Amino acid sequence: MTSKIVRVVGGILLAAMMASTPALGLVSAQDNLKIKNGGGRLEGAWDVQVTLRNCQTGAIIRPEFASITTFMFGGTLIDSTSGIPQAQKTPGHGVWSHVGANIYRFRFKSFSFSPTGVFTGWTIITHEATMDFGGNSYESAGTAEVYLANGDLDFIGCSTTTATRFQ
Repeated sequence: MTSKIVRVVGGILLAAMMASTPALGLVSAQDNLKIKNGGGRLEGAWDVQVTLRNCQTGAIIRPEFASITTFMFGGTLIDSTSGIPQAQKTPGHGVWSHVGANIYRFRFKSFSFSPTGVFTGWTIITHEATMDFGGNSYESAGTAEVYLANGDLDFIGCSTTTATRFQ
């Protein structure tokens, strides 16, 4: 009786392994193609230096401050910044995509609060990044749309970044 149970369970496990093998091979082939075409190279954690700029002139409004952004498999991201005290801002959550060659786009949203903890609105950051050919750094530029708690757009700011892989 015991050997019959072992054979049945063993057969079920073997069938499950065999059924999953083609899917694993397909994912691996897709990953290899994606990496070959540059799509997966942004994945990972990045040390980012952010510079706030005047949208019309490009002049620096605020010197560099540090952020860290993690681009995850599947096109999601999370960002944390030293530019605003963490008690006044949530981490940013968002999405990214490979545009082509070494070009990527990303967009994320964070919620903001007053020093007393009152919800004041949210910010949506949208950037386009160009990665170096080695895949170890990128530069990006884009906008920050700042919304009030009632949903009204308060203002649009601009920024540039330089980033290197966190290691």
